[in-house]
Amino acid sequence: MKKGFSSIMSAQFFSSLADQALLVGAIELLKSTAAPAWQIPALGPMFALFYVVLAPFVGAFADAVPKGKVMFYSNLIKIFGCLMMLFGAHPLLAYAVVGLGAAAYSPAKYGILTELLPPSQLVKANGWIEGLTIASIILGILLGGQLVGPHLSPILLGIDMPFITTGIDTAPEAAISSLVILYVIAAVFNLSIPRTQAPLQPLAHSPVELVRDFASCNSRLWQDKLGQISLATTTLFWGVSANLRIIVFSWAALALGYSTTQASNLGGVVAVGTAVGAVVASMYMRLDRATKVIPLGILMGVLIIVLNGITHLWAAVPFLIVLGMIGGYLVVPMNALLQHRGHNLMGAGRSIAVQNFNEQACILGLGALYTGMTRFGLSAYIAISILGLIVAVTMWIVKRWHERNCVQHREEVERLLVLARCDECH
Repeated sequence: MKKGFSSIMSAQFFSSLADQALLVGAIELLKSTAAPAWQIPALGPMFALFYVVLAPFVGAFADAVPKGKVMFYSNLIKIFGCLMMLFGAHPLLAYAVVGLGAAAYSPAKYGILTELLPPSQLVKANGWIEGLTIASIILGILLGGQLVGPHLSPILLGIDMPFITTGIDTAPEAAISSLVILYVIAAVFNLSIPRTQAPLQPLAHSPVELVRDFASCNSRLWQDKLGQISLATTTLFWGVSANLRIIVFSWAALALGYSTTQASNLGGVVAVGTAVGAVVASMYMRLDRATKVIPLGILMGVLIIVLNGITHLWAAVPFLIVLGMIGGYLVVPMNALLQHRGHNLMGAGRSIAVQNFNEQACILGLGALYTGMTRFGLSAYIAISILGLIVAVTMWIVKRWHERNCVQHREEVERLLVLARCDECH
């Protein structure tokens, strides 16, 4: 890997680590203030909100400014959102501001990979990035659970600053305050990310022009015969995964009688499996064979439904690891293929913004569905069954869609696969 890749990975690790721990802290903060039950599943859609609203702007901004600087500014926004939650803002509003930072961060984080590396290294790079991101999810969820738990929270609350009254009096507040440090570390790593040779693209002055350009980019990626398949797959995967990460807390409480801290450990178990699947995919999958993993999406949907039958820890742990492995092996090659097609069609930042828009819109939609089901008193079991059914049916449709493309648009698909095999082709 080229110089600078380690800085990108380090910055991503600490930023994502803080994001995941903050989610657990926000959940516990809502619980401790006796907030309505529907507000906990609403955290996912609120985090995704600015990914959708600002998609036409953040991608163009990432292509107009050196991407290391974009990532640095984005982490500053996350710090501001974290401080908002700490000093009295509603957790949903504050978490939305953190989502704003994440929305600006993502096009730069993934976009710089296509500027820094040739196509032959994209699957490997995505395997490293996704594996590291998933490792940060594991540790972040575990860290968040421990920070609000009975062992670490008294230590954090016992730390006093001379002559300063911080107003930090509860375990969730103490946990959230400690996460500011992680965002600062990520911002420091951002400063060491090198400037690539990719030319900067001027930022349009008119918001209308930016929206029109984004709509054109979105349409081009959905019309591409490989881009549309990879975009549909990653959109569904991340939409379901983000909401399932929150649903696991409710499922663990019902099926296993777990607290927030205990349930956070199970979330880490899923991420362990996903990290393993991501690393294996980065070792054995090639970019031009990415579509071969589509049937795993159908299997993943079936396994999500089967989760409802798990009532013992000894069965839950290996099951969740296998579920995570399938997801990791599915998403890494499809994500790399999507980046490759987007980079060739419109530029790195814009293509990632299109990807984020679709994925986060799916998170918003499924999150709104889950929030609505919770508000009307439906259990986590029903929510899990519906999510699993959505995954299985949709991935079957995607499989049929690709098979039809291979028949009706055979020459176009073959041409795009040739581009995926060639580092110098554009």
